[in-house]
Amino acid sequence: MVTRRCSERRFFLRPDDATNNAFIYCLAVAAARTGVKILFVYAASNHYHAGIHDPLGKYPEFLHYFHEFVAKSQNALRGRFENFWSSEQTSVVRLVEPNDVIEKMLYALTNPVKDPLVEHVWEWPGVNSYDATINGTALVAGRPAHFFRENGNMPEAVELRLSRPSGFESMPHEEFAGMIKKRVLAFEQSTADQRRERGIRVLGRERILNQDWNASPNSHAPHFKLDPRVAAKNKWARIEALARNKAFLEAYLEARSRLKSGATDVVFPAGTWWLHRHANVPCEDEPLYPAPT
Repeated sequence: MVTRRCSERRFFLRPDDATNNAFIYCLAVAAARTGVKILFVYAASNHYHAGIHDPLGKYPEFLHYFHEFVAKSQNALRGRFENFWSSEQTSVVRLVEPNDVIEKMLYALTNPVKDPLVEHVWEWPGVNSYDATINGTALVAGRPAHFFRENGNMPEAVELRLSRPSGFESMPHEEFAGMIKKRVLAFEQSTADQRRERGIRVLGRERILNQDWNASPNSHAPHFKLDPRVAAKNKWARIEALARNKAFLEAYLEARSRLKSGATDVVFPAGTWWLHRHANVPCEDEPLYPAPT
C-alpha cells in the first residue's frame, strides 16, 4: 500500500471535477508506463492511499511519474508553484498475504467514513475505487486541459481497470464484490453507532466541496510514529517478511562496500533500484527468499 500526503496537509486534492479527473488520469498513465497494477485507490483532500501490484519491479518509477504528473497538473490548476507533496518519504508498505491486502483495501475505501467526512463510502465526492470494485467497471478520465498539451504525446483519454488482489483471482466477481460490500456496510453501521454515542456529525459532501483548497486540518499532525515496511496479521508471515528485508539490507551493504573498494565482480541483491537504474550495476534475478504463496 502506497500513501503520501500533501505539503503541510493542505487540501490540494480537495475533490472537484478537474482534480478527480486529473488524479485518475495521472494514475492510469503512470501505471500503463510501468506495468504496475492498481488494486484500489482513495484520494482524500490532503493525502491518498493506493494498493498496487508491481510484477516488473518498477514501483519507484511508477511513483516518480504519478507524483510528478499530479503535482504539476494540480499546481497548474491552482496557479501555484511551490512543493505539492510533503517532504516526508512516501510510505510504501508490503502487504504480505492476500487477506492483508483486503484489510488495507477496506481501510482505504472506508477512510472518508472513518474520518468522519461522510456517512457512506459512495457519498465521497472524490476518487474512491469502491464503486468500480463493486460494479466491475473501469475508472476513466480525459487528458486534463489545464496542464497537458492538446497536441502532445499524452493519451487523449485513459481507462484504468482495477486488478484483483493475489489469492482472489479465481473468485467470481459477484462473490468478491459481495464480500467487499458486506464488510463496508458493516463498517458504516458500526461507525454510525459510534458517532451517535459520541454525538459526532459528519462534515458532509457540500462542506467538503466548499472547503478552501489552500486550507488544512485544525488538528495537529502526528509525528515520531513508527513507519512500518510490512503489514501482516499472521505473526510468522510478518517475521519472514522482516527477515527478507534484513537479509536484503545486509546483502546490499556488503555489495556496496565491495563496489566502493574497487571490486569488479559485484552483484547486488534483487530489488536494488537506484544503482541498477542509474549506475548499471548487475543484480541477482531472484530474491533471497521465495515469495510466500
